[in-house]
Amino acid sequence: MIEVAVFGAGRIGKIHAANVARHPQARLRYVVDVHGPSAQALADAHGATVAGIDEALNDPAVGAVVIGSSTDTHADLIHRAAAAGKAIFCEKPVDLDVERARACQAAVEKAGVTCMIAFQRRFDPTFSSLKKRLDDGEIGSPEVLVVTSRDPGAPPVSYIQSSGGIFKDMLIHDFDIFRWILDDEAVSVHAAGSCLTDPAIADAGDIDTTAVTIRTRKGRLCQINTSRRAAYGYDQRFEVHGSQGMLQAGNVAPTQVVSHTAANIAHDLPEHFFLQRYRDAYAAEIAHFFDALTAGTPVRTTIADGIKALELAEAAARSWREGQAVAVSI
Repeated sequence: MIEVAVFGAGRIGKIHAANVARHPQARLRYVVDVHGPSAQALADAHGATVAGIDEALNDPAVGAVVIGSSTDTHADLIHRAAAAGKAIFCEKPVDLDVERARACQAAVEKAGVTCMIAFQRRFDPTFSSLKKRLDDGEIGSPEVLVVTSRDPGAPPVSYIQSSGGIFKDMLIHDFDIFRWILDDEAVSVHAAGSCLTDPAIADAGDIDTTAVTIRTRKGRLCQINTSRRAAYGYDQRFEVHGSQGMLQAGNVAPTQVVSHTAANIAHDLPEHFFLQRYRDAYAAEIAHFFDALTAGTPVRTTIADGIKALELAEAAARSWREGQAVAVSI
């Protein structure tokens, strides 16, 4: 049984804590959060104890930490958890600064601990099925990946101001999908962006709508289009065109019921937001983390993957600012 400390009692921390509590090889021992009432409520819900950072990390019974606190805490907690010899599961991004993220990687490697970065989309059943069929050669060699990623609405401007910008906050998942699906690396990134949904986002120095084109070292192309506004729900889908066909991964709806009448053919809108859309993926990624620790096998999404996605986010932000394609080091 692996004793676990969860850092962060907010929206994502609650999801991870519940999934930890459900895993047969894990036990939620501590909840750590600067907001005491939130930490206590989450701890009470799962029979855990509220603790401070030092208490949780200095407890030799704790074998793993789950970091779901705010982005600005990730790097420090990774360093401290690695030094304490704990296995680490951390939400993206590793940090908003690439050099600090690389320092985290060095600390993890020096300590010899497992560190998994939470790119939950790799664990989505539909996306995972597409990836397997692609790897099995169903459509031959992949040539073009088209990713659509649209939120139903923008987060508060107060969040946007500290988020690192849309490329690091939102598209970092899409950059990871690009690397995972095509099993390739970028050589150039060209990003365009606009602010179309709320002028306050522009005032905060960010954008809400983007179009990114990536060229890979094998000559493949990826196009990513994103928006902070989708009137119909959470729009997350992609398609891969290959030498012998195409694979598509569509949206997930609350039900698969389709109504056929004389007036129209109708079905449910997509799930409203990521908490619903990736419910199964969040459970699967935590299960994978503890299964890997128990079996002594590598995790599928490493801190190196987190840094690669962050590097692409920085390249895209630079391309948008400069209005031209940016070369990416391989």
